[in-house]
Amino acid sequence: MTPRNMIPRTAAGRAVVLAIIASGAIGFGVARLTAPSSTSASSTAPSSAGKKILYWYDPMIPAEHHDGPGLSSMGMQTIPKYADEGTSGGAPGVRVDPAAVQNLGIRLVSVERGALGSDLTVTGAIDFNQRDVAIVQARAAGFVQRVYARAPGDVIAAGAPLADILVPEWGGAQTELRAVARTGDAALIAASRERLRLLGAQGASGRGMTTVRSPIGGVIQTLDVRAGMTLAAGQTLAQVSGLGTVWLNAAVPEAQAGLVRLGRSVTAELTALPGESVTGRVIAILPTAQADSRTLTVRIELPNRGGRLRPGMFATVHLGGDSGAGLLVPSEAVIRTGKRDLIMVAGTGGHYRPAEVRIGREAGGKTEILAGLAEGDRIVVSGQFLLDSEASLSGIETQPIGSRTPAPKAKAGAALYETVGKIEQITATSVTLSHEPVPAIGWPAMTMTFQLPDAGVARGLKTGDRVRFGFDQPPAGPTIRRMAKVAGQ
Repeated sequence: MTPRNMIPRTAAGRAVVLAIIASGAIGFGVARLTAPSSTSASSTAPSSAGKKILYWYDPMIPAEHHDGPGLSSMGMQTIPKYADEGTSGGAPGVRVDPAAVQNLGIRLVSVERGALGSDLTVTGAIDFNQRDVAIVQARAAGFVQRVYARAPGDVIAAGAPLADILVPEWGGAQTELRAVARTGDAALIAASRERLRLLGAQGASGRGMTTVRSPIGGVIQTLDVRAGMTLAAGQTLAQVSGLGTVWLNAAVPEAQAGLVRLGRSVTAELTALPGESVTGRVIAILPTAQADSRTLTVRIELPNRGGRLRPGMFATVHLGGDSGAGLLVPSEAVIRTGKRDLIMVAGTGGHYRPAEVRIGREAGGKTEILAGLAEGDRIVVSGQFLLDSEASLSGIETQPIGSRTPAPKAKAGAALYETVGKIEQITATSVTLSHEPVPAIGWPAMTMTFQLPDAGVARGLKTGDRVRFGFDQPPAGPTIRRMAKVAGQ
């Protein structure tokens, strides 16, 4: 049956050829995961070796069991499943015939201790420094006699005049001071001057006129003063935002927000200033996450020499991060199930088994392992989905975190199919992928939407990432179970 939401990307002939070639290679490799190299398709060979056959199966359809040798529903020759597979020689796990390792594309690396790359690049936008704002108000009731040629959005210098205000109360108090001064009574003169001070009349002319000026240089945000207006005491006339420094608000994915530290030096490159970079520092990490993008806002203060940085400008921000030493593995080796993270560990005698790990930071294609592995362990970085699927179907035990003792056996699950694709769209419940052929079920390369039952499976991934993923086909439709970013991006 044709899956829903699929959009073919290649010619039918090419898809069939790719499917035949890939299915032949993968089918041959999987067929030899646990079978000895001398095993034949007949029932007499297992008997002569003294091994008990549990059932017969097609490696391309591991969940389909048969009572004896023959052809599967896909027309492929079935092979025997032995009772002692995975435990030969006392080494638990899935056993792979060394001759099949290359065909399966299995690649191993060692767990190493090193410093994690510290570069964290995100995007952001320039905003006004909300701590550098001046509110200009009327100190007393009066009348606007004159306004200067100002408008919202104008850039003004500190001390720039905004309006001339006539305050009758000030005029009366000044006339009283002049009269008292002629008496020569020091006490009366001091009292009259104190009254003027309390009225806020310092700097006013003898007629009660005063010029309202901006206390800081910057941009006029609001200007609510017009000639002829009657003003009340405390009425706001203008609001001015300073431009000496600006804020750069960077959107950091919540999964990587732990890499950012207050006071850290930051470098930013602006589209409006090609070939240049500016340096600032992190002054705040806002406590509220953006629900739509799942990001945290990191506030960076930048010097604005010459006023070239204008609010609204777009910037690429290099935040950096801690570079402390730790156990590191290639990020592509981590199998994310949403509930836990697994890595296939290579044992002795060609055996492989899943180990649960606790992961930390991720940068530069490397992931930090906090628990579950030891330095020098050999792990699988290519072909791990196929091995993990076989281990799950065979009930292979998963090595728990902090222990080398096997955990209780996992229940056998549905068959998983693996391929590589590019994320075209991702939501909390689904992901659209343009993927390569899936020979095991006869799918050509196409673009289609998969269910995403657990958002944790796609943690740290975004549109445009190239990923290797495993999926099954429950009644609800193709469903992603594991997904990891392909290295080298």
